[in-house]
Amino acid sequence: MNMSRHYIRFLSVSLSALLLFPLTGCWSSHEIEEQSLGVGVAYDKGKESMIEKEFDEQGEGYAKKNLITSTYQLITPQVASSTTKQGGPQQKSYVNMSETGDSPHQMIRELSLRSDTPFAGYHMKVIVISEALARSYSLEKLVDQNLRDNDFRPSCLVLISKGRASDTLESITAGEIPAFHLYGMIDNTYRTTRILPPMSLIKLESKIQSGSSFLLQNVLSANGEIKFAGAAIIKGKTQKMIGFLNEEDIDGLTWITGKGKGGLVKTFDKKTGQLIVYEIESMKSRIEPHVKGNNISFDVHIESEGRLSENWVSSGNPSKNQFLQKVEKTSEKKVKHLAKNVVEKMQKNYKVDVAGFGNRLRIKKPRVWMRVKDNWDQTFSEVPINYHVKLTIKDYGASASKT
Repeated sequence: MNMSRHYIRFLSVSLSALLLFPLTGCWSSHEIEEQSLGVGVAYDKGKESMIEKEFDEQGEGYAKKNLITSTYQLITPQVASSTTKQGGPQQKSYVNMSETGDSPHQMIRELSLRSDTPFAGYHMKVIVISEALARSYSLEKLVDQNLRDNDFRPSCLVLISKGRASDTLESITAGEIPAFHLYGMIDNTYRTTRILPPMSLIKLESKIQSGSSFLLQNVLSANGEIKFAGAAIIKGKTQKMIGFLNEEDIDGLTWITGKGKGGLVKTFDKKTGQLIVYEIESMKSRIEPHVKGNNISFDVHIESEGRLSENWVSSGNPSKNQFLQKVEKTSEKKVKHLAKNVVEKMQKNYKVDVAGFGNRLRIKKPRVWMRVKDNWDQTFSEVPINYHVKLTIKDYGASASKT
C-alpha cells in the first residue's frame, strides 16, 4: 500500500515537472524586444549606398555581383523605445537599411553584421519591386527566397513601383510606418474602382505556377508621399513585366471582372457639356464564352445599381424619370468605353489576357481550353468581344429637384 502511494506521488511530481517544462520557453528563442522586426522590403536595380561603398573600401567584403539593392524597413527596439519616451512627433517610427548584392537571402544575413538584433520577417507587410528590376528578372526568381522562407507571411502584399521601390518606404508624416500605410491602402476598394484585389505572396505563387499573365498594383512616390496609380502587366510565359495599365484602364478592368465595391462614373451632359457623376453602390459582371467550330468569342454582361451623386446640369431634374434615364444611358456608354478601351490595350498593345477571359473559357468549355491554353494570350488577342451594360439609378440624394 505504501509502495502504491509513493509511486502515485512520484508520478504526480514527474507529470507536474513535465507540464511546467514547456513554460520555460525554447532555449533557441529570441524575445521580441531583442529583434529587428522587418515590416517591408523593396527590391531595386543594384546601386550601392554611400555607407556600403565606405564599408567596401575599409573591409575585405565578400564575392558578389551588385545586381539587386534590397531595402529593409525595420522596427527596432531602439526606435520603439525612443519614439515612446520622446513622444515621437519628430522621431521616425522606422529604420531603413539597404544591402546590395546578388542573393536576397545573403543580403538579409549581411544585416547581422551591422545590427545587434536579429532580423525577423514574420511581421512582413509588403514587398515592393521596381519596374526596372521586374523588366530584367522574372518574378519567380525575385521572390523565390521569400516563398521558401517560413518566416515570411503568405499574406504579405506584392506591389510594383514605377520609380525606385525604396522611395515607397519613405514618409514625411510623423509617426507613420510606410509599410503599414501601403498595406492599409488596399482597404479603400469600397471607395474606388482603381485599386486591384490584393496580390498576396501566396496568390503570387499560384499565378507563377499557372503560367498565366496577371497584374500587380503599381505605386508611385513623390516627396515622401505615395499613390496607387494603375498596374504593371506581368507576362505569364516570361514572368517579366511588359507594360502598364493606367488608372482609367483599371476602372474598365474592374467593370469587366465585377469585383468593384464602390467608385464613380464621371460623364458630361451631351447637350450642355456639364458634369454628371454616378456613384456605384453595387456591381456584377458575367463573362460568357461562345465557341462555334474553331471560332471563340465572348459576351460581357455588366450590371450596376447606384445613385446620382453630382449634377451640374441646371435644367436637369433628378426627380423626373426622363432625366434619370438619360443619365443612365450616358453612364452606360462611358462604362462600355472604359471596358472596350482596356481590352483593346490587352489584345492589341500587349497581347495578354489579364481580365480572366481564359479562366471563364476553362470553366465553361474545358475541352476547348485544353486545346488553346498553351498559346492563349495570342489566341485571346484575336477573339471578338461584345459588351452589354445596364446601370440603374436608385437614388439621387437629398437634393431632389432643380427648376
